[in-house]
Amino acid sequence: MPSVTVKLYSVFFKFLLKHRLQNRTQTQLDDNQFGITSRPEESVVAANPSFTEGVATKDIHIDTLTSLSVRIFLPETSLSVPHGGFDPLSKSQQSRSRVNKTSGSSPENGSLSSSPLSVNPKLDHVEHPLRRNSYGPSEISKTSSAHHVNEEIRRSSIGGRIDSEVGLHMKQDSVGGYRGYSPLLDSKNRICRKLPVILQFHGGGFVSGSNDSVANDYFCRRIAKLCDVIVIAVGYRLAPENRYPAAFEDGLKVLNWLGKQANLAECSKSLTTRSGSDVHRHIVDTFGASMVEPWLAAHGDPSRCVLLGVSCGANIADYVARKAVESGKLLDPVKVVAQVLMYPFFIGSVPTHSEIKLANSYFYDKAMCILAWKLFLSEEDFSLDHPAANPLIPGREPPLRFMPPTLTVVAEHDWMRDRAIAYSEELRKVNVDAPVLEYKDAVHEFATLDMLLKTPQAQACAEDIAIWVKKYISLRGHEFSY
Repeated sequence: MPSVTVKLYSVFFKFLLKHRLQNRTQTQLDDNQFGITSRPEESVVAANPSFTEGVATKDIHIDTLTSLSVRIFLPETSLSVPHGGFDPLSKSQQSRSRVNKTSGSSPENGSLSSSPLSVNPKLDHVEHPLRRNSYGPSEISKTSSAHHVNEEIRRSSIGGRIDSEVGLHMKQDSVGGYRGYSPLLDSKNRICRKLPVILQFHGGGFVSGSNDSVANDYFCRRIAKLCDVIVIAVGYRLAPENRYPAAFEDGLKVLNWLGKQANLAECSKSLTTRSGSDVHRHIVDTFGASMVEPWLAAHGDPSRCVLLGVSCGANIADYVARKAVESGKLLDPVKVVAQVLMYPFFIGSVPTHSEIKLANSYFYDKAMCILAWKLFLSEEDFSLDHPAANPLIPGREPPLRFMPPTLTVVAEHDWMRDRAIAYSEELRKVNVDAPVLEYKDAVHEFATLDMLLKTPQAQACAEDIAIWVKKYISLRGHEFSY
């Protein structure tokens, strides 16, 4: 059973949630398609383009007609070679490094253990203690000579070296300017490690939550580091200001935007190669001028794209996966290789065993979830068997056998558990890889709720997701393959 603390917090949480949902049902709404992606009561964290705690973040508003936005999470490992992966150093340099390591040579002789590019096995990521020097002056730069600092910074990159042709640097503008990470897209000989991309859709019953909330930011950072991927958290429009299908269309729009960014990056690269000089990163397309997103252009690999949805975000992820299957090669170079549905927000008119037994379960009981569905669906469309709510209704397209591999995460004390398991079973019947991870004594959103994020169970869930996801995003011979 959940702890006493969780039970007490659940009572308080449900009281506040019920009050907010009832207030929104009584609110007079204007016909405004721009919408909102966050509530005033939501605790949010600002983006930080420097590698704080191993992950850099930035916010982008990608649609001028709506409030749709994304937050990009770039792990610091994008600047380094993965363990056991391809190393641009020559064989002779690698052998010298091994000799220095075994001989225990001093830092002056090139000891690998004292290099600024070191690996901490407890943190399981690469640490770069001197990279932050390039943001601006530091204590080290004040006390050391300029030549020594330049040499140290030059070594802290892929394969232990970096120079002006590698294509990685930090902006160091004047005071007040941008001081975060920025790859050099116009370098001819750049070396940028490509990472898979995870599109993440937050929870909140379609009426609350945001991609920049404190809890979602923490969760996405954890996933970015454990899976070694770029996470794009989608800030879709909320209901009741924007009802169905606004949130679902926003999810698909971000997937199309990802493909557009990949194509624009290729155009920018080809134009740079032809002209032999710097080219503005504005490529004119059918819709006007579009800007290449430098982090995605330098480090993103859209051919290894995974969808990850939390609660109602899992419904959006499943919809986007279906649309990706229907689009086929029209989405090239984007390819959805897998999806993760974390305690999906499924419901139906015919109740399952868990919907009857656990109707008054922790945090999100069935009555409040039905109220959230009434806020999300219009009065004319409201039905518990709506395609957005029930994945098991007959006649849904495309056929399930074309769906990507799907991992489903469920909690023991979640009334939505049985329908999620039934959907996974239907996928397995048509030979889709669709395992289920069920966590004992767990509640809905046990791995993403603010007060539960730092529990051992939440950490274990994220690690289990990473193990499964890496089966579909790892490159044989370059990354460790499970």
